[in-house]
Amino acid sequence: MNGQVFLARDDLQRLIDVLRREHRQVIGPQVRDGTIVFDTLERAAQLPHGALDEQAPGRYRLISNGTRRCFAWANGPQALKPLTFAPREALWRAERGDRGEMRFTDAQPTVQPIAVIGVRACDLAALHLQDQHFCYGAYADAYYNKRRRALFIVAVDCARPAATCFCVSTGDGPAASAGFDVALTELDEGFLLRAKSDRGLELLDALPTEPATEEQLARAAAEHDAAVAAQTRALPGRNLKEALFARLHHERWKEVAERCLSCGNCSSVCPTCFCHSEGDAPSLDGRQVEHYRQWDSCFTPGHSYIHGWTVRAATHFRYRQWLTHKLGSWHDQYGRSGCVGCGRCIAWCPVGIDITAEARAIVEGEPDARP
Repeated sequence: MNGQVFLARDDLQRLIDVLRREHRQVIGPQVRDGTIVFDTLERAAQLPHGALDEQAPGRYRLISNGTRRCFAWANGPQALKPLTFAPREALWRAERGDRGEMRFTDAQPTVQPIAVIGVRACDLAALHLQDQHFCYGAYADAYYNKRRRALFIVAVDCARPAATCFCVSTGDGPAASAGFDVALTELDEGFLLRAKSDRGLELLDALPTEPATEEQLARAAAEHDAAVAAQTRALPGRNLKEALFARLHHERWKEVAERCLSCGNCSSVCPTCFCHSEGDAPSLDGRQVEHYRQWDSCFTPGHSYIHGWTVRAATHFRYRQWLTHKLGSWHDQYGRSGCVGCGRCIAWCPVGIDITAEARAIVEGEPDARP
């Protein structure tokens, strides 16, 4: 047996039903407000059948090609990040008693098991990076960990990358290789399935599958090769730390800052960014307060505010911080770049700034003059 099985397209509903029977909330891609978003999925008919995405710097558009395929798009603005690292959540609460005493309570989230269908290879790589940040080490994040352990992941290999994708150059796609329970490769007539975990094997055993044929495997391999060849964007290397830090005074930083709005869109849609701020939300009567954290961005002035002074007051300093951290100092922290090549920051940038073009322009320039 070749290790992969075939599930007919008409049996896709069975996969959803099996996942739901185990008291999981099933989440999958759907068309909403002109884009692909993840939302509660009960029927295979809710999937984006026939949807294709056209992406370019500062541009995202869905079109239909009328086929039965439901995973022919590259990605939407969402990744797995909102399901594990909540956009805003309470960390603890405090309440003042009648005699003025303070009572503090932990605000651990209530988590329902979730199965996510349609996760791409780039987002699996991003999830692994988020795991390194939140799960490992002496101070693991209990809030993230609780959500992460509740995930069952059904990945989908990319057969049609967007023009903004460059996961081949980062080594993170287009086929899923790790971090999933079950992975799908979509063909016109159905899906090739492979399991990566014991839970995944249990799922396959509950489905009406049959061994994949050599002809189906050959077609899947051809689609993979075509997806690799279709990517025209690339970073100029996988470890740009030395090159970037040798050019901290390159003129390109100021040039890109003239276009950058410091809006934070790039870090919001980035599946690996984890910056956050913390705040307090008191009740109107002053008896209760909720301490929360929410997503933040190194592009906001407050992110580098320290006791009356904003360290990175100018946009070119903020863009330099984002790029040098993402492509440079992440190697010290996590052993690799923080970019997985999903291209979201290119498509969802209002002015169409291209991280691959900016990185190439900087690292191919002359290093800073030494004193």
